[in-house]
Amino acid sequence: MTDQNINLRNNRRKTTRHIANIRETIEDIREIDNFENHADHAQSLLTRLKSKQRKSIIQSALTAHLQTEDLKPYQAELIKMQVHLEKSDRKAIILFDGRDAAGKGGTIRRVTRYMNEKHYRIVALGRPSNIQRTELHMKRYIEQFPHAGEIVLFDRSWYNRAMVEQVMGFCSKPQYRQFMNRVNDYEKSFISDGKTQLLKLYFSVSKKEQSRRFERRKNDPLRQWKLSEVDLQAQDMWDQFTKAKYKLLNKTHTPENPWFIIRSDNKHLARLETIKLILNQIKYRGRARLLDFELNPDIVIPGDQELKNMEAQLAQKGAFKE
Repeated sequence: MTDQNINLRNNRRKTTRHIANIRETIEDIREIDNFENHADHAQSLLTRLKSKQRKSIIQSALTAHLQTEDLKPYQAELIKMQVHLEKSDRKAIILFDGRDAAGKGGTIRRVTRYMNEKHYRIVALGRPSNIQRTELHMKRYIEQFPHAGEIVLFDRSWYNRAMVEQVMGFCSKPQYRQFMNRVNDYEKSFISDGKTQLLKLYFSVSKKEQSRRFERRKNDPLRQWKLSEVDLQAQDMWDQFTKAKYKLLNKTHTPENPWFIIRSDNKHLARLETIKLILNQIKYRGRARLLDFELNPDIVIPGDQELKNMEAQLAQKGAFKE
């Protein structure tokens, strides 16, 4: 057993003991005290926990609270944006693509947290049916497109063909080439009505952070459902996915429909900057003048800049870094 595995096992044991101690304390309090409300319960619990445990819980809760508050002014702007789209009969299509465990789903939930459910949809298509496999690849995505005044957020999009399907061998090489040769024309047609806006986001997570998130999914019964067969192979096929990403950006980053890369190792910053990016790209009335909409260049990278970064890595080291 490696030192890394030993440390991981020891950390798990410490965490398990820590949680067990907290649960035991909670049960003791329940047996002793009769609380009229949860606030009294929480206060009594904090006084009985050890100082280190108490400090850890308070710090975690405070961090979560502050991060939630950070997002709220921008989430309020998303509501303004949504109302403007509705009144002007405009449409928005937002693609959330990228590596497994890159934080796409969590970001989508923060984007839509306070939006009017009547005027947005989250689309996460599963495997195509036998009939769909005989049809145009884009067809089942086009069928989900927004009507006037609506926003559709794709949790993985038609670009699955350029990433997972191509890397894992779920499509043939001719199917992949056909998609890559036609997708830019398709996207031009999507926005040709002058009423539809397409925003393409690629979530980029480091190999180390992806591994940590996979490990968490394996050991958390509330997250185990997220772990797919493709996820289990993602780390071994890291370089293949990186090459697929480069080909994707090189071919499909266009002036009309550019890509934006979201560095997502820090989930909170990725969520915050994604919301700001959406608010910057989709124009609306009533924008708050005192709110800071400037993007963090360490988190949001235009697709053409990411291409230059990757090409520089390839020239210097003979391989892509990501």
